[in-house]
Amino acid sequence: MTSLRIILHDQLSDNISSLEGLDSSSDIILMPELLGWAAAVKHHKKKLVLLFSAMRHFANQLQDKKINVVYIKIEDNILSLKDAVLELKKQYEVDRIIITKPSEYSLWQDAQKLNEISELEIREDTRFLASTSFFINWAEGRKSLLMEYFYRSLRVKYDILMEGKKPVGGKWNYDASNRKPPKSGLEVPKPFSIEPDEITKNVIATVETKFPNHFGNIKGFHFAVTRSDALLALDNFINNRLVLFGDYQDAMVTGEAWMYHSHISFYLNCGLLLPLECINLAVDFYNKGSAPLNAVEGFVRQILGWREFVRGIYWFKMPQYKELNYFGANRNLPSFYWDGNTDMNCLSQCVNETYDNAYAHHIQRLMVLGNFALIAGINPQEVNDWFLVVYADAYEWVELPNVSGMILFADGGYLASKPYAAGGSYINKMSDYCRGCKYKVSEKNGGNACPFNYLYWDFLSRNRDKLIKNHRIGMMYKIFDRMDEKKKNAILHDSEKFLDSLF
Repeated sequence: MTSLRIILHDQLSDNISSLEGLDSSSDIILMPELLGWAAAVKHHKKKLVLLFSAMRHFANQLQDKKINVVYIKIEDNILSLKDAVLELKKQYEVDRIIITKPSEYSLWQDAQKLNEISELEIREDTRFLASTSFFINWAEGRKSLLMEYFYRSLRVKYDILMEGKKPVGGKWNYDASNRKPPKSGLEVPKPFSIEPDEITKNVIATVETKFPNHFGNIKGFHFAVTRSDALLALDNFINNRLVLFGDYQDAMVTGEAWMYHSHISFYLNCGLLLPLECINLAVDFYNKGSAPLNAVEGFVRQILGWREFVRGIYWFKMPQYKELNYFGANRNLPSFYWDGNTDMNCLSQCVNETYDNAYAHHIQRLMVLGNFALIAGINPQEVNDWFLVVYADAYEWVELPNVSGMILFADGGYLASKPYAAGGSYINKMSDYCRGCKYKVSEKNGGNACPFNYLYWDFLSRNRDKLIKNHRIGMMYKIFDRMDEKKKNAILHDSEKFLDSLF
């Protein structure tokens, strides 16, 4: 029996479930660079380079093991999985098709169409630590889904940072110890960087030629594209950044796009790294006394807790989740999200770094870029499309719950317990962006005031009916109600004037 085994762009792991039981004497592996996926949105050029180069390196490694790999390059203009299989069947007869469940809903739908061609087996993606059935069993019957409790269940299941049945240190979560603002004199280590080889250089040239109008700066590509180099990137973080990651994971500094973060989501999300090996390495570092608990627990929580949680939400709630718009937000995405041309320095910094790096850390995404989209009332579909385009670690399964649920509260509080809206004071506390801004964060109204200040109150005012009973922000309405009418009118006037100038 000849099995056709399909490997997608984010399934670049030797132990991917679709390869289990491989018979190298008869089976065929198909690896397609799909134009339909690549052009569905204008993915950042560095994202396309990362994935296509990593795919080609992975294919070469399989071929070195004498495995028959049929590789379809982006230049071949194959749109869909079905088209790729039909192209292959011009040369090969296959008895069945095996594929690991695609990570994105649209690709999963495409994969199911393969049963029109041959017997089809779609396997669970066992690289994740919580299967979709595990999440469903945990979630069903709960009125609200709190990541914290899901995270604790996985800590227990995998015996991570546990002392018997209790968490190491006596607390499950050290998030309160992970919010230090930046201080002067921080010496941030350089991020992992590796020079492109000939394969990557060829991919860079192809992407630049084939996708010239896609977002992003393709110059300075330095990401790992092999498992061995991804492991070096992980090791670089553990040894050089982890010790201060906990303290400064929320901090933002001008000119320091990478800060103390790990930058391994690129590799986790395409399969070059596996979650448990990253977690175990950090825990071992803690056990040796080389990193504090708040740093290690924070890192573990991002992978074991948040990453697994948002994937569970995605598959539990798709496809309806994509259509949610709790606040009825309908403004278009401002053009400065694409070109960084705005007098708001925090937004300009984050957009320009995103353009250059296909990366911004989670607070830049949540509390600057996302916060503005929330309080300005930007249509969730446009915000989701933007986040999917611009980041090299963005796939719909991780992007959509983070944006619609965490950033925009478009699901009405299913994922997050409150909207993460904030005025300029938060950005001023956690960054140095306000120092170089045209607007004054200390001013609340008027032409010189930070727009975040009045837009925050305007957001609360226009969504009062939907938020007044939220116990986490109810106090803010008491503050708003104590404002005199002149102040409230100024908030409305400044908000309308500013937003009208953008659209």
